[in-house]
Amino acid sequence: MTTVQQHQKQKKHLILQIILIVGLSALLALESYFGYQLYEQSKQQEQLKEDYAMMNNITFGVFSVDLWRDKIATIVTQKIKGYKVSKKQKQEMREEVEQQLHAMINEVVNEFEKPQKGLGNKLKKFAFKQFVDPKELHEQVPSFAATIMQRINSPRTIKKLKGIATTEFKELADQTYDSTINAKIKMTSHQFKKYYVSSTPAFNKNLETRFENIRKVTYNYAYAMLGCVAAALCLWLPLRKKVYLHTPLFIMSLLFALALLIVGVTVSIIEVDARLNSLEFMLMGEKVAFQNQVLFFQSKSILGIAEVLMQQPKPDAVTVGVLIILFVIILPILRFAAGGIHLLCKPPIAENKVTRYLAFEAGKWDMADVMVVGILMTYIGLNGILKSQLTDLNIKSEMLNTSTINYTALQPGYIIFVGYVAFAIILSILLKRIYCYRHPEEFKQEDLSTKAPENA
Repeated sequence: MTTVQQHQKQKKHLILQIILIVGLSALLALESYFGYQLYEQSKQQEQLKEDYAMMNNITFGVFSVDLWRDKIATIVTQKIKGYKVSKKQKQEMREEVEQQLHAMINEVVNEFEKPQKGLGNKLKKFAFKQFVDPKELHEQVPSFAATIMQRINSPRTIKKLKGIATTEFKELADQTYDSTINAKIKMTSHQFKKYYVSSTPAFNKNLETRFENIRKVTYNYAYAMLGCVAAALCLWLPLRKKVYLHTPLFIMSLLFALALLIVGVTVSIIEVDARLNSLEFMLMGEKVAFQNQVLFFQSKSILGIAEVLMQQPKPDAVTVGVLIILFVIILPILRFAAGGIHLLCKPPIAENKVTRYLAFEAGKWDMADVMVVGILMTYIGLNGILKSQLTDLNIKSEMLNTSTINYTALQPGYIIFVGYVAFAIILSILLKRIYCYRHPEEFKQEDLSTKAPENA
């Protein structure tokens, strides 16, 4: 091949490399955009659910004295306002009044029939016997009782009695409160202003609608990111024999993997949400109900989990947090950098022991795949425990009905992280193949696709 032909061939290769880099850069920008949107939507969803969980927390519901007071006060007030005396109750009341009147007359008569001391008392006893006939008084008791019952059961009297009972009960209810009332008032006022609503039902409906929309959007962005990566990976098939394109294609692939890693460790991977769906029982003939009480809620990313562990006072928790940062985040980034340096730099740097170790051998210390399995096992175990515990709270009886619900689920961040781990494994294989093409003298022909490179 002449010099001119070689020059033309190199120029053609350069043009193809530039075209490949520009095309993959556009695809990488698209992946980055999807990743950024996924991150923003995930953060928004996490904030919305934290606000929702706070507003509907069981502390401000079933465990709130104020809420119990309001529900009981409503029932009692309605009972007072709707109170009516039945015919049977009127008859029983009349009989009781007559008994009391007869007893009073007998008590007075007995008092006067006792031996009296003093001239004044003897004169009173004499006058009583002369002018008062106990038999006549007993005969007049039914008419007195009827008059009393008529006055008691008059609309005006009943209205006045209801007013007195309502006022007394309201004063008693106002004296019943707990320490959460001020916190609840401030929190409720803040949340209502934040979401432009005026009631708790409107607040819940607003956020539940947002949850549904954001959930669909986040999954769409996650699948779009993986689609971009899959498109970049598919280019290896038609270009597998174009050795001069392997380096730019691999470097761009590393950037695709880096984007997956960053999004995968910062976006929520698991969400734990346990709720008391309903609690219903009968009180004074009226149904008392509590709905949608959040027992527990947490949403965490891998980075968030590491931060929580490192903030714990226990050394073992801090150690685990540090290990996650080192072997799930920092080590993969160093491996990507070493792979890029190995392909782009000259032998003194590319074949350096540190570079070669990070590029080819440090993968055995990478805990990303372990993290994937660990998260999955944690989800399965935690979900099973929650279902078991919540099932024990489900009660169905004549007096009490309760039902629970478990919304614990893996989040789009987990899908992205799994995609990153799979892509990183493929890139490790591709890097070894590229090395084999560049250093065929170190390998036997039959081992080109499987044997790892030896140390220089």
